[in-house]
Amino acid sequence: MQPATASTEISQALAEQISLVSENCTACGICVKQCGFLTEHGTPKEISESYCSQQKFLAFECSLCNLCTAICPFDVDPCRMFLEMRRETTRTSGAIAQNYRVIRTYEKRGSSPRFSYYGFPKDCDTVFFPGCTLPGTRPDKTIKLFEHLRKGTPTLGIVLDCCTKPSHDLGDEQFFSTMFHELRSYLLAHNIKKVIVACPNCYKVFKRYGDKLAATSAYEELDRDFRITTIHSDMPVTIHDPCAVRTEKTIHDAVRSLIVKTGLKVEEMVHTRDKTICCGEGGAVGFFKPVLAKKWSTLRKDEAKERPMLTYCATAQAVPTS
Repeated sequence: MQPATASTEISQALAEQISLVSENCTACGICVKQCGFLTEHGTPKEISESYCSQQKFLAFECSLCNLCTAICPFDVDPCRMFLEMRRETTRTSGAIAQNYRVIRTYEKRGSSPRFSYYGFPKDCDTVFFPGCTLPGTRPDKTIKLFEHLRKGTPTLGIVLDCCTKPSHDLGDEQFFSTMFHELRSYLLAHNIKKVIVACPNCYKVFKRYGDKLAATSAYEELDRDFRITTIHSDMPVTIHDPCAVRTEKTIHDAVRSLIVKTGLKVEEMVHTRDKTICCGEGGAVGFFKPVLAKKWSTLRKDEAKERPMLTYCATAQAVPTS
């Protein structure tokens, strides 16, 4: 079967990604064995060669966690194709919007003037960007983290806003580009050069689209300036690495270093670091196909084997494991 092309009612960007996957995926099945979405729908090659406009909602079952890309022995990037499929659907159909009304409302509230704040002290060139979920669910810890970071960087500023990654992952490229361009431009106009982020999703957005803004994680900053109370416990813990930073070894190392410095012992799960799996929240799949999202969270719980699970993603921490 011939892969879809731009002439068959899809955009050039999507046609290019479909062709890349169709031509380079060998259908070896390695990624299928690791992914519930692919187990149900077939290899990336099969999906690329059978895709048509009637399958426009298919990619919303993919968590966009990039595991398929990370483990592909032939450097194929199916996740990029699935994101383009989402963008195509969002451009051509408004039907998908109803499923994500809750998360889009949350996102718009987080980027609204009422909930946004930009604090730049004199000579500030670095800001702390905690994201939406951390200050929304743990405001006291957000303040403590900011105060801690400011000890090492006295001129540190703080920005409360939303990076609009939900819209990015839902394929609303126009809204995301407009909102993030506005955010980035404002920071650059105020001579901000570095952004310290607590949210792995925000980190991914700033690293990919931040242009001249350097992005680093709060965990790397904490590890460089360790001032955490030591805990003594014989019970081992395990770590869930967020899929948004699966390729960021320095962040993985910093998190583990911090945990060890507190006196805790780390036991790794089967899927960890660059091979980590989605917690179930990735790509907002739970809003569209909750059964599939639940499979991810259940697998994560099973791999933890009743050990306390630590994570550095506030969204993942909210996922029930019982």
